[in-house]
Amino acid sequence: MKKIIFPEANNEYIQAAAAKLAGTIEPVLEACDMPTAAQKVQNGEADAIIAGVDFSTRDVILGARDVFGMTGKTFTSICIAYLPDGRRYILSDCATCKNPTAEQLAEIVELVHDASAKILDDEPRVAMLSFSTFGSGTNDPSLDKIHAVLDNIRTKRPDIVIDGEIQLDAAVNARIGEKKAAAHGGSPVAGQANVLIVPDINAGNILIKSLEQFAGAKIAGPILLGFNKPISDLSRGSTVEDIVLTAECLEKLL
Repeated sequence: MKKIIFPEANNEYIQAAAAKLAGTIEPVLEACDMPTAAQKVQNGEADAIIAGVDFSTRDVILGARDVFGMTGKTFTSICIAYLPDGRRYILSDCATCKNPTAEQLAEIVELVHDASAKILDDEPRVAMLSFSTFGSGTNDPSLDKIHAVLDNIRTKRPDIVIDGEIQLDAAVNARIGEKKAAAHGGSPVAGQANVLIVPDINAGNILIKSLEQFAGAKIAGPILLGFNKPISDLSRGSTVEDIVLTAECLEKLL
């Protein structure tokens, strides 16, 4: 059974979530700072960390970076949105990389795709979200960035099912996706995306909070990617159910 350390052990939400998780994982409730918690994972005393309800994002990220180190040049995060109708989407980046370059965004796509393949039941279908769909918008640097990312990924990782640029409705609504993709010659993603990559942190944060506040979605994460050990930086507003879902998703990455 995998062990997840919760360094914010005195938080009542953390305690309630740990009680619900017992039997699925082995919660390690130990009040300590982030570097100490990270070192315990590094030493093999636990497999992953869940923090962030009380700790700042800066503390969580620095603890991971300084103790674990990074797998590459870029780190990112995913949030997993569970909608009331049963649909599930993975979104990135909603919490860490403010305005990624094309190179960073391509690394984000790879990190997120590979994590999504472990979390989702279905094959990841990645949509590069935009205000434009398949050329409906023009002359904007954000579109050039997306096209550069697509060229990069299709050359480097042809196994990744990805398309864009695409508006949110065309990405997730089959009727709209089919209509808008027709002139594009069809799309393996339009109308059936389950992984949504946003252009910057503003769009990502607003989107994930909107799903939570307006659509009643339960949110797992953020889970940080790009470090040598698994770690989650929870939202300050996380509920007990959100923490449980986060642990269940994180466990799939171990």
